[in-house]
Amino acid sequence: MPRRGVRYRHLTSLVVILVVLFLLTLYVLFHIQSLPKPTPIPSETVSSGGWYTVYFTDPTDPSASTLRGGPDASLAKAIETAQYSVDIAIYRLDLWSVRDALIRAHRRGVTVRMITESDHILEAEIADLEATGIPVIGDHRDHLMHHKFVVIDGLEVWTGSMNFTVNGAYRNNNNLIRIHSSRIGQNYTREFEEMFVEDRFGALSKPDTPYTNVIVDGVPLEVYFSPDDGVVARLVDIVRGATSSIDFMAYAFTSDILAEAMLARAQTGVVVRGVMERGQASNPGSEYERLRQAGLDIRLDSNPGNMHHKVIIIDGVTVITGSYNFSHSAEQSNDENVLILYDVAVGTEYLLEFNRVFDAAMP
Repeated sequence: MPRRGVRYRHLTSLVVILVVLFLLTLYVLFHIQSLPKPTPIPSETVSSGGWYTVYFTDPTDPSASTLRGGPDASLAKAIETAQYSVDIAIYRLDLWSVRDALIRAHRRGVTVRMITESDHILEAEIADLEATGIPVIGDHRDHLMHHKFVVIDGLEVWTGSMNFTVNGAYRNNNNLIRIHSSRIGQNYTREFEEMFVEDRFGALSKPDTPYTNVIVDGVPLEVYFSPDDGVVARLVDIVRGATSSIDFMAYAFTSDILAEAMLARAQTGVVVRGVMERGQASNPGSEYERLRQAGLDIRLDSNPGNMHHKVIIIDGVTVITGSYNFSHSAEQSNDENVLILYDVAVGTEYLLEFNRVFDAAMP
């Protein structure tokens, strides 16, 4: 009997342990299921035509003097293919190529809408658009509606540093990139609607970008708008992740926190190089002297026009571009957009442009 009692107690203990383990398992499973699920990054595949194209202006090219055949010609051609809609948010427009393409699109039944900086709403080309019935609105405020983007049929976005002007396309250094992506299109359409429909500019903007992170043909992209998305914090994070090189082209650079991030990486051995617009480098708050005094190879551009890029290239792979100058105004006051691309091919194209501008700049 004692032996059977011992076995009974052992069996009882085993049952208790199994029950406890079962209950713990149920608790863990329930707890895991109740945790918030990570938001998947939407992915798209572009079947034909490629998901991006990059264009750079070249004021040194003799053909630039003809004011024909620049990046605006490709943009105008794309507008000609629009079937349903063209939304354009542009700081300034005086290019007849873009004007004429928009008018033709409107006349064949495409919905064309435009937002511009109020300081430039009286341009003759904009008056021509309004005369044909295309609705154009301004921001009507002191700070700048500084965007430079076009959304075609909600599927194709054109953005970068280039204003749609003669100077922007033929005399200044600029970049323009076409992205084929419905989700990127939704992001920029939402930004457009916020301004055009809801009359929300600057501080009234809402942080409601539908897809901050997108994967297009396997390439990660990020989209941000200021002043609502905290752009500079994200740029600083990316700069802090640099392992070998930081190359930048900046029309205006007055962001202390961004300069500090670059200086910190330089102290670890990361090579930091930059080209800044000569006419902006001596302005109050410019980071030019600070970066130079730290021993970085920062140069002033040689273009008689403007070196108007707003580009940072990290490790030759990550490209930051858009309308966003690296300044307090861009972060806090103006309506701006930033596109970040993680791709070797894109990085190579922008690095070639950087080297061309950097080599021509004054040490």
